[in-house]
Amino acid sequence: MAGARRQSAPPDARAGTDDALLTVRAAEGDEDAFAVLVQRHAPSLIRLATRLLGSRTEAEDAVQDAFISAWRRLPEFHNRSSFGTWMYRISTNRCLNVLRSRRPVAPLEAAGDVPAPEYAASPARIAEARGAVRALREALDLLSAEQRACWVLRELDGQSYEFIADAVGISQEAVRARVFRARRCLTQALGAWR
Repeated sequence: MAGARRQSAPPDARAGTDDALLTVRAAEGDEDAFAVLVQRHAPSLIRLATRLLGSRTEAEDAVQDAFISAWRRLPEFHNRSSFGTWMYRISTNRCLNVLRSRRPVAPLEAAGDVPAPEYAASPARIAEARGAVRALREALDLLSAEQRACWVLRELDGQSYEFIADAVGISQEAVRARVFRARRCLTQALGAWR
């Protein structure tokens, strides 16, 4: 990471330091401060990216790219939002770019009807659960990148509409609309699993 490296306390000694102070120090070129921020926020960002992209490898790459971008743009960051929210926004946008670059998916009507599961012995239930997870992944692939991001942030991460709007860079009303459309699409696609 370019810039003058400022020596200070080791990262583990600053684990209790708040993000705002670490962000200021990192913007001044303190790589150790940035390392603490990475350690602090990477796990939740990788979980988010994995849910959005469906691949741990792609998620790790997207989050790494997001942190590289954040390091380069730190002088522009003026604590208008928290560092975590800013990283969610950068990571979400990186994931949206990856999703948009993928080949187009088939329309919802092409998914067809999924047969109702047959309840049987424990191995069958395990297979059924795996089938349901696979069906959910396939249904998520039917959503637009923006709908998927909003739905994952709301339903799987439990984020508020305000947080999602800030992270994705759209209005709260647009977030609500995308979550609503995503829920409707997933309900239709997963109807046989209810």
